[in-house]
Amino acid sequence: MVICSCSSANSKRYNILSFMLILKRGVILHRIKTDLCEGSLLGKIILYTIPIILTGILQLLFNAADLVVVGRYCGSISVAAVGACGPVINLMVNLFIGMSVGAGVCVAHGIGGGRPEDVHCTVHTAIPAALIVGSVLTAAGVSGAGLILRLMGTPDDVIKLSAVYMRLYFCGLIPNAVYNFGAAIIRAAGDTRSPLVYLTISGVVNVLLNLVFVILFNMDVAGVALATTISQTLSAVLILRALVRRDDACRLSLRKMKLYKRQLARIFRIGVPAGIQGALFSFSNVIIQSSVNSFGAVVMSGNAAAQNIEGFVYTSMNSVSQTALNFTGQNYGAGKLDRVRRIMLICLGVVFFTGTVFGGIVYLNGGKLLSIYITDSPEAVKYGLIRMRWILLPYFLCGLMDVCTGAIRGLGRSVLPMMITVVGVCGFRITWIYTIFRLSAYHTLQNLYMSYMISWGVTFLSELIVFIVIMRKLSRSRQGT
Repeated sequence: MVICSCSSANSKRYNILSFMLILKRGVILHRIKTDLCEGSLLGKIILYTIPIILTGILQLLFNAADLVVVGRYCGSISVAAVGACGPVINLMVNLFIGMSVGAGVCVAHGIGGGRPEDVHCTVHTAIPAALIVGSVLTAAGVSGAGLILRLMGTPDDVIKLSAVYMRLYFCGLIPNAVYNFGAAIIRAAGDTRSPLVYLTISGVVNVLLNLVFVILFNMDVAGVALATTISQTLSAVLILRALVRRDDACRLSLRKMKLYKRQLARIFRIGVPAGIQGALFSFSNVIIQSSVNSFGAVVMSGNAAAQNIEGFVYTSMNSVSQTALNFTGQNYGAGKLDRVRRIMLICLGVVFFTGTVFGGIVYLNGGKLLSIYITDSPEAVKYGLIRMRWILLPYFLCGLMDVCTGAIRGLGRSVLPMMITVVGVCGFRITWIYTIFRLSAYHTLQNLYMSYMISWGVTFLSELIVFIVIMRKLSRSRQGT
């Protein structure tokens, strides 16, 4: 009995010590995830960015599953139909992604500045705002799908399938908006792992439903669109569940949701310009897609497959931009301007490396990757390779541009990067298409894609100058006080 008692006591002591160790590790992990204002930057930036990259890549893999399943079981015309919807979908989605940026910046400023009540009000304003924005865009997309596709000059052999895909996809915009707002809040608090987990779960469901709807029920593009809508709803439920179960200022109480005027105004002040910027950015891509459409369905198919593959490189670079935004936001809120400068330099270096290496690797394997999407048209693969050559090799310029945008937004300035992007990206591309590209000697895919590279470089240099000027003004202001 004595031995048994001693063993029981030791077991209890061991359990208590184990519990304390687990608790300690949990606290340390929590500090690593949320404390963006202290410690070395390079390691934290890389560790913070990796889950965002994986999240984006997984999302693209699951989206790519749409094209792969359609391409293998339905043909290149169905691939072209899905690809034709891409720029329009991005145009709408970027509006509420921009709004979610506003929510994320406000949360980051509140956490960095030690204002939990401000964070609480922002969270409870952001979710109902997401529901409203998502509802408006759903109605616009479903009702205007056919008209938009006709205005883009979508060929007759593609437009019917494209309209079906677009309408069903837009039915999932409300949960998509909720997920993006919720993910922005969680990332601003320093947690990039949870969105990765939730997206993995919903993405697996998406792939399984793709196979069921397309192969078993022969639903073609309608099947992949419906699968996407269902999986987006699942990701929204998971992100809401995570917010409800948090134990910090970001905790969401469904009963307390309301539109706080001050927080809503701040979200709009930062988010609306970001949303307009993304929408106009996508609008220029809609114009380019219309130009691509003029070359026919085969070129559209190759362009759509190449664009989807390029998305993996873009997502990797854009993840660094999200890191720059949230690190800058918290450190700006804490008044650590020297640290903000170092964040900018490190993120520029990381995104340059990411874009150069990933872009080169994908381009060198372009033929093999395109053949995964397109199995019935070698000519479409050839046109896809033309796009990849002109987009992927200078793609690091796009990453540099996005990092500058993220850093400026993290400082609470959202109108300036919007204006620069409108002129440097949207304005330049539209002007290029309606002037140089219209000339018969320059009416080629190569000259069309060249407009991307030039617009990235011009916009990056302009935003870098703006960031330097803003930082100097903030430094002088702090010294004056």
